[in-house]
Amino acid sequence: MITLPRKQHTIVTQVVDRWRADGVIDDPTGAKLKGSLAIASFDWQKTARYSFIIAVICFVIAVSAMLADRVLMQLLERLFSAPALLKCAVFAAMAAGIFWAALSVRKQHPHRVYSTEAVFFIGVMALAVSVYFLGIAVGRGSDHYAPLFLIACVLYAALGLWFPSALVWVFALLSLGAWMGTETGYMAGYGAYFLGMNYPLRFAIFGAALTLLGVAGQHAAYQNRLLAMSGQTKVMGLLYLFIALWIMSIFGNYGDMRAWHGTRQFTFLPWALLFGAVAVAAIGYGLKRDDGVLRGFGLTFLFINLYTRFFEYFWDSMHKALFFAVLALSFWYFGTRAERIWHFGQRKTQPG
Repeated sequence: MITLPRKQHTIVTQVVDRWRADGVIDDPTGAKLKGSLAIASFDWQKTARYSFIIAVICFVIAVSAMLADRVLMQLLERLFSAPALLKCAVFAAMAAGIFWAALSVRKQHPHRVYSTEAVFFIGVMALAVSVYFLGIAVGRGSDHYAPLFLIACVLYAALGLWFPSALVWVFALLSLGAWMGTETGYMAGYGAYFLGMNYPLRFAIFGAALTLLGVAGQHAAYQNRLLAMSGQTKVMGLLYLFIALWIMSIFGNYGDMRAWHGTRQFTFLPWALLFGAVAVAAIGYGLKRDDGVLRGFGLTFLFINLYTRFFEYFWDSMHKALFFAVLALSFWYFGTRAERIWHFGQRKTQPG
């Protein structure tokens, strides 16, 4: 007996009925397949996932609250009055122990995916603290702290591929982005521009490069541990790319707020058009390759682009009652279109 959530049970049942109607399987086989399916009374998988996410968030909040408390901080300073290099070694050992525990849990209970990833996250945080104290030990007051992000990136990437762990690999990509931003900022004297590019433009190029690497890796003829992380690389690249393009559609390639305030709105239209063109390209490629991630990112940020432009151009010039009425009607229209497409897809999966 296979227990499935209600939605998945409905889909599988419809597929079996369609096979029976098309003659792919006979009636006894269809009845046997449907008899082996059962509806889960409660989705424990989602419950486990959200419980661990909430647990990790609460853990981070607890640590933050502890660090924000002056009395506790003074106590911690007394307890951790050791040299920074020793603190680095202690937290590195803690991270190693946490990762070892997570790998042991995975080996003994491979089905406990969420609990393992939650332990990995705690190990990631411990390793980040270790790198921080390494920077204190060797930095000697230097304002060039970009190498610390690069060290964290290399460590996370190596561990993420060795374990392997998609979560740790994601933190490697986050650290790589932090290194790129801080290193280019340091090279530019922490000014607004590097090679004539502000931060959003730099991250747009960085995100585009990650996206291309992720897409190419997913379509490679062979697979290894690095290419197995192509899905996460693509998602992180799309996040960097689209968020940066969205910011650029508002601020353009400006790094000075006074200069931005003195610029007319239509000046940023080319960036908005570029944002929309990239979103449409992602939708088109996603439809062609049946890539739901690209299609979803493209659709989401295309709507974000359209509604951002609506707020920019009509917030001051339109009466607020009319403004929100148009907004409500547009969402109603998109909702009815989405509902119609959903019902069309449901009818296509019906037998006969």
